[in-house]
Amino acid sequence: MTTGFFHDERCLWHGGGNYAQMAPVGGLVQPIAGGGGLPEDPETKRRLVNLLRVTGLMAEMSERTAPPMDRSDLLRVHPAAYLDAFEEASKAGGGELGMRAPFGPGGYDIARLSAGLVGDALDAVLAGELANAYALSRPPGHHCLPDRPNGFCLLANIALAIERARATRPGLRVAVLDWDVHHGNGTEAIFANDADILTVSIHQENNYPLDTGQFDTDAVSNLNVPLPPGAGHATYLQAMERLVLPAIRAHAPDVVIVACGLDACVLDPLGRMMATAETFAAMTAQVMELAGDICDGRLVMAHEGGYSEVYVPFCGHAVLSTMAGSATVAPDPFAETFARRQPDSSFDAFAAGRIAEMVEARAARHQ
Repeated sequence: MTTGFFHDERCLWHGGGNYAQMAPVGGLVQPIAGGGGLPEDPETKRRLVNLLRVTGLMAEMSERTAPPMDRSDLLRVHPAAYLDAFEEASKAGGGELGMRAPFGPGGYDIARLSAGLVGDALDAVLAGELANAYALSRPPGHHCLPDRPNGFCLLANIALAIERARATRPGLRVAVLDWDVHHGNGTEAIFANDADILTVSIHQENNYPLDTGQFDTDAVSNLNVPLPPGAGHATYLQAMERLVLPAIRAHAPDVVIVACGLDACVLDPLGRMMATAETFAAMTAQVMELAGDICDGRLVMAHEGGYSEVYVPFCGHAVLSTMAGSATVAPDPFAETFARRQPDSSFDAFAAGRIAEMVEARAARHQ
């Protein structure tokens, strides 16, 4: 079996509103020269696809697309009133139904296609057709609530894929690991009371959304791991080893899904973390080893955030090269610089102390 890579050029035609970074244009907010808008633009994804082709890694994977997700499957998560409003606005030329989640003409069908990529990636892995799979989904989904889009996310891609899979696989247990720099609030909220679905989010504390993502020892099917701004390679791997991986192992899922945001990277304009391509490769290796131990290696990644056009492709390539077990690499052009800029030992000790506090609190709660 091989690694599947699910993508579709049509997802890159999704357009946002008239923004300058995160601020709507108007008043004293000047438009960005050259027509730039929201930081969630297609170029990070298109450049990742290009890099995969240029290095030859794409040829080592099973390259696939998928049909848009059916409305009947969308209704497993989203109410009809929300879908109707979304579709109507899409046909009328676009709009914005929630905070910082604008869309242009055809946005509804493109969002259905994005969800379809994740759904088919999960189905193919569960069916044993692929060893693992990556869905280059756009628009992203981890902030979306059932009745409200949020933070660039218009449909809850991962939740939709899970619910569609569960319709034909009763009792399916899933662990969702979200390492996007922002808290995966939508996925958490959808499965908050579902004992079969564990949601884990490792993110920069107090970034976005501001009112969610706190560490909570009372949560039954969720673990939040908020990390201090500036956390880098060593902190991420320690948080994975001491908190994230043990929680997933204890849940004993049938498949692991990663909300693969790449915006914790050091060059991202919407985060203040210090992860590198090496960090994402190492976390991928950690999750693959765990999945190999507990669920026959079944692993699916769904693309979420990541806004550095130059660096996201190298982070994504590192993830996919690791997933595919390939010797084909795209050397990090910033590796030497980033090695010098990693947090010093005093910060690592501070971050380790924060992780230790969460480990102790969680252990006390579950005794």
